[in-house]
Amino acid sequence: MDIVSVILISANFLFFFSKYSKATDTIVLSQSLVDSNNSILVSNNGMFEFGFFSPGTSSNRYIGIWYKIDPATVVWVANRLNPINDSSGILILDNTGNLTLVSKNKSVIWSSNLEKIVQNPVAQLLDSGNLVIRDDKDSYAERFLWQSFDYPSDTLLPGMKIGWDVETGLNRRLSAWKNLSDPSPGDFTWGIVLSGNPEGFLWKGSKKYYRSSPWNGIGNSGSPNLKENQLYEFSFISNEKEVYYTYNQKNRSFMQRIVLNQTSYLRERYTWNEETRTWRRWSFVPRDICDGYGLCGPYGNCISTESPVCQCLKGFVPASPENWNSADWSHGCVRNNPLKCHNGEGFVNFVGLKLPDTTSSWVNRSMNLKECRAKCLQNCSCIAYTTFDVRAKGSGCAIWFGDLNDMRTSKSGQDLYVRMSASDLGI
Repeated sequence: MDIVSVILISANFLFFFSKYSKATDTIVLSQSLVDSNNSILVSNNGMFEFGFFSPGTSSNRYIGIWYKIDPATVVWVANRLNPINDSSGILILDNTGNLTLVSKNKSVIWSSNLEKIVQNPVAQLLDSGNLVIRDDKDSYAERFLWQSFDYPSDTLLPGMKIGWDVETGLNRRLSAWKNLSDPSPGDFTWGIVLSGNPEGFLWKGSKKYYRSSPWNGIGNSGSPNLKENQLYEFSFISNEKEVYYTYNQKNRSFMQRIVLNQTSYLRERYTWNEETRTWRRWSFVPRDICDGYGLCGPYGNCISTESPVCQCLKGFVPASPENWNSADWSHGCVRNNPLKCHNGEGFVNFVGLKLPDTTSSWVNRSMNLKECRAKCLQNCSCIAYTTFDVRAKGSGCAIWFGDLNDMRTSKSGQDLYVRMSASDLGI
């Protein structure tokens, strides 16, 4: 007997949850959620529900997780790419330990796709909004067999990670819904790039749309809104095993979420206002014209209070004066005096900058700033350097090779030491 037949027999003849049964947060082996019976799971704290729904004006059926508020706010969708066109959907925890979604024609719509068979599996909707599969005797998070937090949709909840499990190759990225009635992935995405000094990007299709700038120990040089506050704590972890951003609530009674908005192309952070029963937008990016990726081109600095907003770094001039004067800054700037890689070259310190794109950069966490300068000066391809970690007196070394892109003046900006010819050191 095939697995689909087992699923359907189990769903029809074994225990399932109905809208009249006591709310539970757990499914055990061979139990099911049946769309036609309005079956749901409810987290123990009552904050989240998991079940079938139709988004917006669509009649298609999906299974997902939502905040238990009115109106419900969906935070995760299992079958984003494969909706069911009626209410025949059945989700079961099958005898392989997988959560499997099937429709009336016996086709498998979605599965958790565990790589190994589990003897005593349970599926549980946690208070965090994380749907997990685990052994029924083991609730330790590090040993979850599968979790929805590893496969985000358009929303980052507190405790979720955006980024990489380097050991397994798992890349956790967010992708916006196509529209309010279609949760399939749109072209607006958020993730972490590992090359160089890891940092976060928003993409519009395959094009870089916004860049957070690299983590400096306390925040990002291009993200002044990411700072100590009363609502949440945040961190960026980068080591041999994992590279990710996460945040956690300081007050667990507040509902929060970060969501990608396909309509406005914004990444928005919301908090729930219980008094007005509405979501309040706390912050968003991109926040102004200077947040647009690479607006001023190579060696251009965006200053939102200036007109025009794009200015060449001192010692540089527009690469195409005609285009520059027509507000097309994409060609950026070139040096007044080219580098020749000989004695006399040095560095000019530019203060308060969002550090440039680190894709073509190199990091050493143990060097001090003096050693970093010497390292850069020894390499003719080194264009700039700075402190890797600004905490205390600063530590570590970050150096750039190639053009410096996507800079702006920022309240949370850092010092950047840019290599200059001898004749430009007095600027």
